[in-house]
Amino acid sequence: MGAPAARTYEHARHWAALGHEVTVITGFPNHPTGIIRPEYEGQFVKRESIDGIDLLRTWVYCAANKGFFKRVLNFLSFFFSSFLLGSVMTARPDVVVGTSPQFFCAVSAYLLSVIKRAPFVFEVRDIWPQSAVELGALKNPLIIRALESIEHFLYRRARLIIVVAESTRPYLLAKGVNPDKIRIVPNGIDAQYLESATATPEEIREQYDLNGKFVVSYIGTHGMSHALDVVLKAAGRLRDDTSVRFLFVGEGAEKEKLKKLALELKLDNITFVGEQPRERLLAFYRASDVSLVPLKRLDIFKKVLPSKLFELMGVGCPVICSVEGEAAELVKRSGGGECIEPENVDSLVESIRRLEKNKELRLQMSANGRTFVREFYLRSNLAENYLEALAVAAKLNGRNAAVNCAPGATGN
Repeated sequence: MGAPAARTYEHARHWAALGHEVTVITGFPNHPTGIIRPEYEGQFVKRESIDGIDLLRTWVYCAANKGFFKRVLNFLSFFFSSFLLGSVMTARPDVVVGTSPQFFCAVSAYLLSVIKRAPFVFEVRDIWPQSAVELGALKNPLIIRALESIEHFLYRRARLIIVVAESTRPYLLAKGVNPDKIRIVPNGIDAQYLESATATPEEIREQYDLNGKFVVSYIGTHGMSHALDVVLKAAGRLRDDTSVRFLFVGEGAEKEKLKKLALELKLDNITFVGEQPRERLLAFYRASDVSLVPLKRLDIFKKVLPSKLFELMGVGCPVICSVEGEAAELVKRSGGGECIEPENVDSLVESIRRLEKNKELRLQMSANGRTFVREFYLRSNLAENYLEALAVAAKLNGRNAAVNCAPGATGN
């Protein structure tokens, strides 16, 4: 579950299909609840083969996506287990990829690259620790300085740095990163995933009593980054419009607070749904008349491209994007939705009302979004661009063999 796992899996599957040897080192599935799935309980290490990918699962201390100390233990446990088991249970690769946002994963990948005598590629999906600092999750100046030192170390040691958004480039340049080391491989949508739905939108609407309703959904992690209390306040403003129904799908650190707030506001126009298999989420997307892509109004989020945008537009669901910066520019360019000011209840209410009344506009957004992402953001094309960057890193190391990629990847 989650965007990091989906990105890694879909890239790796395409690389394996092209004939390359791909090993992914990750933990046992437990995101976002912190509870390991029953089929993996009691195991310290497990090797699997999925779609041609050699998957090495290593032990992690499991923790839900909340609580600083437990999350640190989670990060450190993966650091040690992935490094130790990766050292003895993987062959020498042509390149090692480590992904952020938590740096201990990338540090493990760097150390593996040293032992295996292979170039290290650093994938920067989120700017960390800056995002945690701006969110208020990190406040201790000593810890912040230590993490910033790790950040700079990884930038220096990486043969290449892969980023998902063009707006990340100025941040890296300001940190002294050589521009020749930076490659952009954005998030996208996988055509095979779009055909993998395990339910229909009609089944979802029937199951959750949504027939005849204008469905406004938020589908994803319920975290402190997403300002979902603003959505609840908008629901309160629209409580008298009995045709509008808000649908929250997913788990996360803030979910219980949101459910409590909904009770306090006496909202009867909200449905909370728990974590769903990724293939089933497609039916929730298609059952929605419009879906929300919100983030807090912070400078750091001007540099992100939420993967949810591509999935929603890929299935033809109009979006209301309350994210500034590059994400807003992409939505405007695509014509697949509307952009509003982050954390602005008035703007959100106005946008929902406008789209509820204008079916023709929604249909046009639906067609625009599908066409846009399938033309420019198909994962198969992006995976080949990524592969070309990895091949460059391998050749710079004096090795011209086919890329044998061993990503030190997070994602469960």
